[in-house]
Formats: sequence, structure tokens, C-alpha cells
Amino acid sequence: MQPLIHTTVINLAVNLPGPWAAARLSQLGAHVTSIEPPGGDPFRHIAPEWFAELSSHYDLLTLDLKTADGVAKLGELLASADVLITSHRPSALTRMGLDTIDLSHLCHVDIVGDVDNPEHPGHDLTYQAEAGTLTPPHLPKVLLGDLMGAEQAVSAALAMLLEKARTGRGSHTRIGLKQAALDAATPLRYGITAPGGLLNGGVDNYGLYQAKDGWVAVAALEPHFASRMEGRLGWLSSATVTEILDWARKEDVPISEVT
Repeated sequence: MQPLIHTTVINLAVNLPGPWAAARLSQLGAHVTSIEPPGGDPFRHIAPEWFAELSSHYDLLTLDLKTADGVAKLGELLASADVLITSHRPSALTRMGLDTIDLSHLCHVDIVGDVDNPEHPGHDLTYQAEAGTLTPPHLPKVLLGDLMGAEQAVSAALAMLLEKARTGRGSHTRIGLKQAALDAATPLRYGITAPGGLLNGGVDNYGLYQAKDGWVAVAALEPHFASRMEGRLGWLSSATVTEILDWARKEDVPISEVT
């Protein structure tokens, strides 16, 4: 399914949210050009293999937006574009010269750190810290704010394109990575994943169990799954992971190996 087949996207957003959103829109059929500064997207250097995978879905173009020629070229690209994605502080966008370019026809998705304070610096780690999803001293394994924010940027772009099709006018919306992290933390805020909550130790049939040669995740929440687990939890520690998975497939119980 490629509903965006006739849509042109210009992406200026860097680090993970920009490349992720650009790749997702490209997968939906859009023609995406991602513009990098002369030194390249920082994410290119942080995670080269991941960046290569994401950027394989779209075109890359290097422009120096600190020069008049670079800003002029950007203006030419935006004149025929439908969507613009940025991930800069407002003051940085002004320094880049975006205030001199007519963006009124564009669906401008403006990714910032914090919608309420877009000039304040931050990263996924600080947003997760505020959202309560960290367990010190461990660092997070998943970049919740960045990924959730990127997906929200994609959703916003789709909604804005629908609105433009109806009204003929472009629009601007901000996506906050802090707000995205808070959204991702909603289960914790409502106690579902808090210690002792339904999905964090409150139910025996939903948890991590040590097998003879590894660990398995048991998610037998529903009554029909729970009934099949009766008398089986004690068996898990004496069985191998393969034996447990074979039994789970046979009995149609949601159990996976922890890798």
C-alpha cells in the first residue's frame, strides 16, 4: 500500500526521529529527499548501519544552509514539495533562513524537544527521565521518545495532507519528543506497569521465568490462556527453553524466549 505515491517530502530533521519518519513516509509511497549538513546527519556517525538501512528508502542531498546558495536551493526544493519535516529549535530554523522562504503551502511537521519550551535542549534520555521510564543506574534499551515522536510526526503528516486536500491550504504542527515519551509512559502513569501492577508482577501468568537454559516470557493473561497454564509455572524451571516453546505451540499459549 503506497497512498503517498504522488507526495513530495523534504526532510531537514536529523538524529533518529528525522531518518525514521523519512523512511516511514517513503515506505508509504512518498518521494522523500533528506537534506544533510556538510558534516552529515549526526545519526550517520552514531549508528552507521542503522542510518544506512533507514536512508536506503530515500534520497540524500547535502546542502550548507549557512550559505545563501544553500538556502536558495532549499527554497527551490520546497516550492514543489508537499511536506516539510524539521527537528530544530525555532531560533535555529530562523538562523537557517527558513523565515525567508514561503512555507504556507506546506504541511510542516516541526519536531521539537518540548512543545511547551521548544528552545530547551534535551535528548531521549532526558525525556524518558521526566516520563519516569528509567530505572537508575540502567540506561534505556529502547529510545521511546525518539521512536514515538517519529511515529507521531508521520501521523501528523498524514493528517495534515488530508486537511490540505480538503482546504487547499498548508499547515504547521509541532511534535514534542518529551510529550511523546510521556505518551509512551501512559501505562506506567495508570499503574499497569508500575511495580506490583497487572503487567509488572501482579499476575503470575504474565512475567519472566527462568528455564533450565535461559529465560522465557509468559503472557497468559486471558482466561483461556491462563487455564492452560494451570500447574505449569513450576515446571518451567526444570524444562529447557525449546521444550517450553514446543509445549506452548502445541497448547497455543503466548510464550517467547527472552533473547
